[in-house]
Amino acid sequence: MISVTTSANEYLKGLIDDQGSDNLGLRLRALNPGMPSADIELTFCGEEDREADDVLLELDGLQISIDPTSKPWLRNASVDFISNPTGGQLTISAPGLKGQTPSADAPLEERVQWLLNTEVNPQVAMHGGQVSLVEVTADKIAVLKFGGGCQGCGMVSVTLQEGIQKTFREKLPELAGVRDVTEHEKGENPYYA
Repeated sequence: MISVTTSANEYLKGLIDDQGSDNLGLRLRALNPGMPSADIELTFCGEEDREADDVLLELDGLQISIDPTSKPWLRNASVDFISNPTGGQLTISAPGLKGQTPSADAPLEERVQWLLNTEVNPQVAMHGGQVSLVEVTADKIAVLKFGGGCQGCGMVSVTLQEGIQKTFREKLPELAGVRDVTEHEKGENPYYA
């Protein structure tokens, strides 16, 4: 499931030894799995911190706890440590952490959601916004709802037409169009009220 190089194992054991605590191990957890912002969290984990349903790996004297929801996302993960003159770099990679691009024959809704997650939302997040998919209608219209800084923004129609719709036309030509159902004047933090 997870491979740890010899150099990473020695480095991590050294960190644990420096803590001066018996029965201390590590916990790996997938954060925002399946999303472009996905990352892996590595923390110390004592016996008292382990959950009953944790997967416990024993790798050459190193104990690693993984919560069950993170397990599928960490499949074939690798941990490595590369020394350099300033100390070194610990790297953790998990090939499936950010999800897999849906196949061309995947449902249209799944492919629309993938584009929102990987191309649209990273762009609008820079302005404090997000776009969610409400549905893909029978006539192949993607119904979208804007939130955060996009809700109430005067540029939302430009974002919809020149950004999102253009991206969808290029990547999903079978999609007939997009429609915004956001109540831009309402919400917790609309751009304008």
